[in-house]
Amino acid sequence: MRVLLARHGETPWNAEGRYQGQEDIPLSPVGEGQARALGDRLRALGITRAVASPLSRARTTAALALGERGDLLTTDAGLMEIGHGEWEGLLASEIHERDPERLKAWREAPETVQMPGEGGESLQQVFDRAWPALVRAAEGLGPEDTLLVVAHDAVNRVILCHLLGIPFRRLWTFRQAPTTLNLLEGDRVDTLDVVRLNDCGHHTDLFGEAVHRAL
Repeated sequence: MRVLLARHGETPWNAEGRYQGQEDIPLSPVGEGQARALGDRLRALGITRAVASPLSRARTTAALALGERGDLLTTDAGLMEIGHGEWEGLLASEIHERDPERLKAWREAPETVQMPGEGGESLQQVFDRAWPALVRAAEGLGPEDTLLVVAHDAVNRVILCHLLGIPFRRLWTFRQAPTTLNLLEGDRVDTLDVVRLNDCGHHTDLFGEAVHRAL
């Protein structure tokens, strides 16, 4: 079984460096172009199933990437981005003024952070819903099947940390750029190997900057 774990394309809030979490911010024109470039890269692949977060930036990325194969797409709310609570829509500079200690912890010890206010989540809470969503998405797939999953930064990171066997405190030691591809292979979801990580070759040269304004 092959799993193509992708992140959504760029949004206006990504470009501005705003925390968007579960706010339903659509793709920017740049993000739409990235999603189409992802589709060009995937065109020759036989995709068996496709599942995306219901947030429009992920759902639209998946639809644009699938093109004429859009009827394969379903959504799963377990793949939604982390709820940032009171941080939603804020710049890092604004959060630094309002909530500096939590922001420092988010950057240095993210596994300890519970996002503030209504809807705020921890990384463990994200994992506890995202991992079962991945299991559901892969259910019944055989060794020659390919699953496309389009989700979000924090979702991808907690899944990848789990598969790599590293704690969530090391969440920031790898990148997840817009429309990045992570290739996972294995007999079962719980034995998947990480074959490719943060592969952005469809829109960024090897030594180019795959822009990701770090959260």
